[in-house]
Amino acid sequence: MRVALISQVPQAVEAYTDALLALGHESVGLLCVRTTSRYGFDTGTHVMNAPADFDIVIPSARHRIAPLLRSLEPDLALCAGFPWKIPPDALGVPPLGVVNFHPSLLPRHRGPTPVAWAIRNGEPEIGITFHRMAPDLDTGPILAQGRLLLEDEWSWDELGPRIRELVTQLLPVALARVERGDPGDPQDESLAAYQSTFEPGYAEIDWSRPAAEIVQQARAWRFGFSGEGEQGAVTELDGERVRILRAALAGPEGRPVECRDGTVWILETEPA
Repeated sequence: MRVALISQVPQAVEAYTDALLALGHESVGLLCVRTTSRYGFDTGTHVMNAPADFDIVIPSARHRIAPLLRSLEPDLALCAGFPWKIPPDALGVPPLGVVNFHPSLLPRHRGPTPVAWAIRNGEPEIGITFHRMAPDLDTGPILAQGRLLLEDEWSWDELGPRIRELVTQLLPVALARVERGDPGDPQDESLAAYQSTFEPGYAEIDWSRPAAEIVQQARAWRFGFSGEGEQGAVTELDGERVRILRAALAGPEGRPVECRDGTVWILETEPA
């Protein structure tokens, strides 16, 4: 199959490209936007790292996605980490549709920050879902799905390799279903939950809360963001406003801070 990629995340583009090559499919190009604060990458990263024969198209607005995607002449498109809602006319360009990667066990945790919400809720696992894209976000039929137990990851650099390993197992299953015309399994709407970005008030740490909740808050922000610009759990330590990058429930390393039911050990911070 001729497969176009839709993504703003260089690691996702690299993983897709390698996997498609191994499966005997052709990556025909990439559609990305100029910049995005959501994923922290810009098109310069893509251009520098893309294969020399890789076409890269950059729409100026949503209505330009369909004609630019059409120029790549794809049989199928694969999406991962794209900041714009793809309009229906663009979804209809590839004859075999658009397949999206979503890091949750859909229909749970629909929305832009599923890993962050799972951590915030204290859940022990996340999931990986490949599903057909539909006009409504994260609602299309499921093609492949797997579970991933969370360990003590505090960044995408730590969690990403484990996600990629599961993706390499699930992507061939999803593509095989697409090739044989399988529509996928409808999502159970009775289990559906959409969660958007974090509310700004969740950024400030309240030290009167339990230690486990504070550590979850700091960790969740490493994978989440606020629509109003907040990018981490913040507090004042020794007269300085800091953003907590890593914390623990057990010492003795780090800086101890007392909370409702014990001690939180602050292991890493940066100026807020």
